Amino acid sequence: MDNREEASKDTVLAGDTKKQQKRILAAAGKIPPDLILHGGGILNVFTGEIEYRDLAVYDGMIAGIGHYADLVKVDWYTKMIDCTGHIICPGFMDGHIHIESSMLSPAEFAAAVIPHGTTAVITDPHEIVNVAGLAGLDYMLQASEGLPVDVFVMLPSCVPATSLDESGAVLMARDLAAYMEHDRVLGLAELMDFYGTAAAREDIIDKIMLTQKFKKVIDGHAPGLSSYGLNAYVAAGVSSDHECSDQEEALEKLRRGQWIMIREGTAAKNMMALMPLFKKPYSSRCMLVTDDKHPGDLIKQGHIDYLIKKAVKNGADPITAIQMATINTAAYFGLTGRGAVAPGYIADFVILKDLESITVEAVYKRGKLAAGKEIFDKSKADKADQSPISVKPGKTYEWNNGKRDELLGSNNQSGVFHSFHLKELTAEDFYCNESGNTVRIIELVPGELLTKEVILPCIESYKDIVKLAVIERHHNTGHIGLGYLKGYGLKSGAIASSVAHDSHNLIVAGTNEGDMCLAANQVSRNQGGLAIALEGKIIGELALPIAGLMSGDSAEQVDISLTNLKHIARRLGIKEGIDPFMTLAFLSLPVIPELRLTTKGLADVKTQKIVKTWF
Repeated sequence: MDNREEASKDTVLAGDTKKQQKRILAAAGKIPPDLILHGGGILNVFTGEIEYRDLAVYDGMIAGIGHYADLVKVDWYTKMIDCTGHIICPGFMDGHIHIESSMLSPAEFAAAVIPHGTTAVITDPHEIVNVAGLAGLDYMLQASEGLPVDVFVMLPSCVPATSLDESGAVLMARDLAAYMEHDRVLGLAELMDFYGTAAAREDIIDKIMLTQKFKKVIDGHAPGLSSYGLNAYVAAGVSSDHECSDQEEALEKLRRGQWIMIREGTAAKNMMALMPLFKKPYSSRCMLVTDDKHPGDLIKQGHIDYLIKKAVKNGADPITAIQMATINTAAYFGLTGRGAVAPGYIADFVILKDLESITVEAVYKRGKLAAGKEIFDKSKADKADQSPISVKPGKTYEWNNGKRDELLGSNNQSGVFHSFHLKELTAEDFYCNESGNTVRIIELVPGELLTKEVILPCIESYKDIVKLAVIERHHNTGHIGLGYLKGYGLKSGAIASSVAHDSHNLIVAGTNEGDMCLAANQVSRNQGGLAIALEGKIIGELALPIAGLMSGDSAEQVDISLTNLKHIARRLGIKEGIDPFMTLAFLSLPVIPELRLTTKGLADVKTQKIVKTWF
């Protein structure tokens, strides 16, 4: 290091020292803070108390809690916010989400959730990485930089999910090593291959040991795993699970030392079955997560604020629920200085109307207003001014540094923006060549991601059975898995999607081969997305050109298209209570019991083997 580098380093250190000195002096009440919030109740997530004091913010950090309006001579640049009658709590954190499943780019996802009080998410980008490999991971890290919501990343552990999948890439420990030092990478994402983990498969153990070397966390995904298999899974180093569907399963995993992520998303809704976990001592080891959330649900329901509201409505203590969406998440992931409103913490906080309705009135990110109204003086403002400001769709936000257009079209990541490598399909590709006296069928379980295996003597005499196909789209292998699906409700036409967890091949359900072919080819031409065909015509579509998973449009715009497609699907017979696209998306994921369909054929999840459809 030459003298110029030494001088530059000293200058940076000196600047940091002066900033820290001023923060301390602001906390001590010796210099005015940048912002004082007066009159509100501050939710203390450490003790569960509400403190009626001033909240002082300086340089994007919480300076302190006390009587700052009286203690210091407020300078001309100090903002004073009257929060009388309101509650100030930490910004909400989603401990496990796949941003790609919102069908939104990271910038538009952030714009959709920040008005709901979300200030940080921990995402597993395994959807896009299964499609585009490391180019997909690079895209997500770049596209999520500088957003109003802090996006932390867990490195995908299962690309592909299992050997029964054909994905666009295969990642080993050596591929992940260079990313472990990234300041927004927190660990290894959900180990879906819990069979391979419990069997101590070498490639999985390599990823675990790499993560442990960097002292980072390892998330789990092990629906129904118990007893000695669970012992092995936890002993391997897996410290959380978001797949618990009942109290007994969750308690066993808590007893073995795992943290439980209580999931309530668009497809999987486990909260009601896990309400007992909102009480001590269990709640201190639990977090609230969404996993997968469609744009319409984000707009109409909300994000983590919706989970807190639902929990409170069903008997949970609101302070406990907020702790599970803030400090617990920060503690699990080792995010020091986040998840609380306390001196020295990052000034990410939410102003709530009250603890009954959990209505988000304003959101502050590093001490600056990110969404909502800045003045809450009921004596001076009429009721019309009290509603939160909604983020306008399609806006290139200042916090994204003008990168939105660059990220959506000009960075030449061919694996991200041109991800379909597939021949033109014909109706003959969807004919089943197997034969036998009985047929093995996938049956949906209402309200769950789980499926059942059903064996029938024939299919002609049974109603509500449609054909299902999964077509490999990454390497043009020509592989097509064919099967049958019961309980979906489709009466005519076909529905195709490139959102098919986790390898995201092209999945199609239909009543006839011609419409299945038409819908599949339309998705391919669009470089991904959704399409519905009926009687030889495309009657609805949504293009998702970012890896076949995401749109560059706003949440509002995507929701309009998606809502229209869902209405069409309902007219074609899809049952109420079944999300036609989210449900379809999980039918090819061979890590959730019992039966799935991949490009290789029907997969028995418990045995991890391909089985015959007809026999």
